[in-house]
Amino acid sequence: MTRPDLALVTGASRGLGAAVAERLASRGTHVLAVARTQGALEELDDRIQAAGGQATLAPMDVTDAGAMQHLCRSIYDRWGKLPLWVHTAVEVPPLSPAVSIPERDMARAVDCNVTALSRLIAYVAPLLRAAGGGTAVFFDDDRPIKFAGGYLATKAAQRAMVQAWQAEATTDGATAVHLLTPRPMPTALRARFHPGEDRAKLATCPAEAARLMGDVGL
Repeated sequence: MTRPDLALVTGASRGLGAAVAERLASRGTHVLAVARTQGALEELDDRIQAAGGQATLAPMDVTDAGAMQHLCRSIYDRWGKLPLWVHTAVEVPPLSPAVSIPERDMARAVDCNVTALSRLIAYVAPLLRAAGGGTAVFFDDDRPIKFAGGYLATKAAQRAMVQAWQAEATTDGATAVHLLTPRPMPTALRARFHPGEDRAKLATCPAEAARLMGDVGL
């Protein structure tokens, strides 16, 4: 695809999301970085500016429907379109046996990984279409993990939703939807599932950001 002049990265404060945001910004894309943690976003912005890039920080929770509506309206009012959306935001409930997942933890995972994603697709899709063929990028993780039933169940629902949109998008040609699978990386999320793992053997987030974005022409 043509290098986008604007990209929305949801879940941009750390890990793969931050690495993707830095890669895009280093290649001349203005990045709209969304995450809950303002401090981590400010650190991301420092790195982007030090490398000569530009970013707009949006310290927001993707589960806040009003905030996401306001964000997408602001994108429309300022730019009128959105060429690229990269979504990495995810809620990982505490590890728990499948027979005793706390209802509150499950509800939070569903809210972020399923409900919020469904809303975001509805909010962002018109902006992508306005770009004359925008691109949406999502990430998968289908590795079986003990005590992660809540996470895996909501990721499976997320995968199904993205695949449905992907299939539907091929019929109208207005939006390219990609579902990519990263290699294992030394993220805080993975450390929760694999404590004590030799992190030196894992792929770095910047390397995976470069590989995965390269796979979709970015």
